Amino acid sequence: MSTFSLFLSKYRLEGSICTLKGNQIYGTIAVDNLSGQEEEGMLVKDEFVKNKDTWCGLNRPQMKEEEADVVIFGIPFDGGVSYRGGAAEAPKTLRANTLCSTPCTERLDYFDTLNVVDGGDFEGERDEIFREVEDYVAELVKKNVRFTMVGGDHSVTIPVERGIDKALDEEFGIIHIDAHMDLCDALEGDPLSHGSTERRALELKNVKSLENLYFIGIRSIEPDEFQFHKENNIQVKTAYDCYHEGIEAVAADCVEKMKKFKKVYITFDIDALDPGFAAGTGTPQFGGLTPRMALTLLEKLFTGLNIMAFDVVEIAPALDPSLAAMYAGRKIITEGWGYWADQLGKLVRK
Repeated sequence: MSTFSLFLSKYRLEGSICTLKGNQIYGTIAVDNLSGQEEEGMLVKDEFVKNKDTWCGLNRPQMKEEEADVVIFGIPFDGGVSYRGGAAEAPKTLRANTLCSTPCTERLDYFDTLNVVDGGDFEGERDEIFREVEDYVAELVKKNVRFTMVGGDHSVTIPVERGIDKALDEEFGIIHIDAHMDLCDALEGDPLSHGSTERRALELKNVKSLENLYFIGIRSIEPDEFQFHKENNIQVKTAYDCYHEGIEAVAADCVEKMKKFKKVYITFDIDALDPGFAAGTGTPQFGGLTPRMALTLLEKLFTGLNIMAFDVVEIAPALDPSLAAMYAGRKIITEGWGYWADQLGKLVRK
């Protein structure tokens, strides 16, 4: 049994090591199994999925997905990694640590009337998970429901993008924020690895070319990606570019290139951030984005484009006892929801 500060996933309280005050959690919580877990196919719903205080008090357990302003779900799978694992723990760790957070933006605006439905976690074997996620996402997109996915390693974005593609009859854009482009045809022989995410996207009917993709924060490249990069015109801004050109200029270029798409998906690998700010990730790369750069980037993208959905992946809680990467992921999610709340008329400004 492992323990994390403020880590509540499938928990039990041991003696007096934790105290609860309202929905505030203090102390260390031990991780164990709880009864009451429900399963619907590969979709698992634990106590936190069913808790109305989860996701900053926005969770509406009795509401149907199609009635929600936002649906969130997890894919706790890290079988596609090429280096360090641990990202499978992220969805549960994130849920647990939203009980002590509030629905506000960094500008102190509030969105406590936003209705969020937690769909649960897709668990099981990869092929089964990928099939069910693809179908689940397709239904959400057909019903015009905004959604957020929490990984898992970056391979879990593959079925999400496939689901979007299945539901749409038009092209869509993908903004890939990451230390890596994930354009390997296969990594270590696996075409569904976390290093092959956007190579698989290029096979989709509504991703016509590399013009549908825009990469930000890149600072590492695999041999076959290097060859692919030499042979193709890829829209990419490296972390070096983000620093020297300025993140606002990078964001403006991205918006200009992607505004031709009526719907845009953002996939945010937490290793886009410098490991000094988010060490808990499987393949960290020195020299990444700062938190301020990331938040400014999100502001420009959410206000300049129609972001239909987004994900946060590759948070590995066990690799950093401070949980800094998890807290970064939580902030990315709440800021994204704040922009959506504003579009829905549910953001209350101070």
